[in-house]
Amino acid sequence: MTVFNHPEFQHEQVHFCQDKASGLNAIIAIHNTRLGPALGGCRMYPYNNDETALTDVLKLSRSMTYKAAMAGLAYGGGKAVIIGDPSTDKNEAMLQAMGHFIEQLNGHYITAEDVGTSVSDLLTIAKRTHYVAGISDKLTSTGSPRSGDPSPATAYGVFVGIKVAVEQRLGYGHLAGLKVSIQGLGKVGYQLAVLLHDAGVKLYVSDLNVQHLQKAVTELDATPLSPQQLLQTQTDIFAPCAMGGILDESLIEQLPVVIIAGSANNQLATERIGELLHQRGILYAPDFVINAGGLIDIAHELGIHNPKQVHRQLDNIGHTLTEIFKCSQQQNCPTHSIACSISEERIHQVMDAA
Repeated sequence: MTVFNHPEFQHEQVHFCQDKASGLNAIIAIHNTRLGPALGGCRMYPYNNDETALTDVLKLSRSMTYKAAMAGLAYGGGKAVIIGDPSTDKNEAMLQAMGHFIEQLNGHYITAEDVGTSVSDLLTIAKRTHYVAGISDKLTSTGSPRSGDPSPATAYGVFVGIKVAVEQRLGYGHLAGLKVSIQGLGKVGYQLAVLLHDAGVKLYVSDLNVQHLQKAVTELDATPLSPQQLLQTQTDIFAPCAMGGILDESLIEQLPVVIIAGSANNQLATERIGELLHQRGILYAPDFVINAGGLIDIAHELGIHNPKQVHRQLDNIGHTLTEIFKCSQQQNCPTHSIACSISEERIHQVMDAA
């Protein structure tokens, strides 16, 4: 299979980057820059093979285009993946080499933090490129300092989205007493768990990291489950906060929930899954809408970072989801399809005006 006949290839540019001295093998995908320069994180993951890495970066970059359009940001969609295990393969020379390749794109792609990379990694990348976001210290809406890490903004946006989904599907104006199963307790997943716990939610959690699980048990009174147990436990809401592609036909046939709302990217294994969820009466919050908080945060960092304005735009994720849910109900159409159509319409409006 070549890039040009890859089923996910709808992109302006795809760059393959290698630095043998540091061990860097990476792919940068720029999906669409009609709304502005491509903005998206740099992921490091031990992919099974190069084709899997290519598929992931193509899907992720397309999702970033839709995410920026839905959030009303003047940015396009891009993504980078470094092939390797971040716990054993990562080194400073590799990250600086990645920065060199990003710099060569002259601002067409701006990178940020993602799975397998941290603020400190981005600072290393920034030694070789100007085109890095999510590294500047900033203030919260209450005036307290925080790092450039966008994960708190992502978690808050998902929390807002869950509240809207609950009101739409269950008719509740609160979360107290509800049960939520969270798959993945990384930076976003754990912060989401904290927000839900503080709102009175009973948590059921799963993570491959035993320390993350124990922390959730101790601090949040969460019930720890194996990955398979989590998917079989009846709760009100399933929040996928790990890797993408989790929602496939075999899972949704048995998933005992009424709402799916989480931070993972590309949650649907195929486009058909959105239709099947709709048929089953499971309300799905499209991932590229509900998890846009981090992108909103770093987009504002690239301009004038106004914490209160960022917070307002994070809250607006709820309004956008409400619009999608209502359209889905009125048109008897899957929420994912509605969100894709709105994104594409916004992009085409810019293209037509150009």
